[in-house]
Amino acid sequence: MTWHILGAGSLGSLWAARLASAGRPVRLILRDRARISAYEEAGGLTLVEQGRAQQHAIPAELPSGSGPISRLLLACKAYDAEAAVQPLLQRLAPGAELILLQNGLGSQDAVAKRLPHARCVLASSTEGAFREADFRVVFAGHGFTWLGDPLQPAAPAWLEELDQAGIPHGWTPDILSRLWRKLALNCAINPLTVLHDCRNGGLAEHPAEVGVLCAELAELLERCGQPDAAEGLHDEVLRVIHATAANYSSMYQDVAHGRRTEISYLLGHACATAARHRLSLPHLQGLHERLKAHLQQRGLPVT
Repeated sequence: MTWHILGAGSLGSLWAARLASAGRPVRLILRDRARISAYEEAGGLTLVEQGRAQQHAIPAELPSGSGPISRLLLACKAYDAEAAVQPLLQRLAPGAELILLQNGLGSQDAVAKRLPHARCVLASSTEGAFREADFRVVFAGHGFTWLGDPLQPAAPAWLEELDQAGIPHGWTPDILSRLWRKLALNCAINPLTVLHDCRNGGLAEHPAEVGVLCAELAELLERCGQPDAAEGLHDEVLRVIHATAANYSSMYQDVAHGRRTEISYLLGHACATAARHRLSLPHLQGLHERLKAHLQQRGLPVT
């Protein structure tokens, strides 16, 4: 079965290149003819690993293409996910499966509501990759991708194809716990790196601020029925800060390059969930307001 991949960013390109290398049929979905022309001019998709570049002439098509889609990896930004699937609705085959590879929470539910007859598999990845140029991605470090379906706990047969492609992964019936944990890690680290204008390691100079955020995030996770995601959160945040000390967070990089952030699906989602549970988290709410003000000053969207 063909893997259709929408989103030629870092992770979408990484999966596309690995699957193509393993001999799996892959097709990229690009947003318009200008992007297809740029892709063809580039000669395809290039993946750089350990200093070696390999080009993959993976076929590309428009969302309005004619063929049916049975398996779709949706690897675009969270704020684009719902709109991105809209032009594909008529192409989805009965029983189609979507793998949703978005940061944060909220976009997955929005996509699933548009596709009541498709299976939506949720994914949370720590794979390291960055886009060096259009259609050229550099593999930056081994990670892991957790996948799961809260509505259908049985693992799909196509996980074997990920094994063949060398994509490290695991299937879990509790994917929501993984997604909440990652959201909490991102909320404790990414916004502070933007506001303090620092690499991840710079947060070691702000231990009190990190500590109180972790305490409030753990309280939120407990209230949401995610005690496993709350356990040891502060210790893991400190480990991530230390292990990735030289890195700039993804949100920092978005702001530095004048790009829209995923604030609504990280801090925004956390604060909205707290409000629904009538849970007062003043430091988390304050961080959200400070970040929105910072984005406004730079002329960037606050949603």
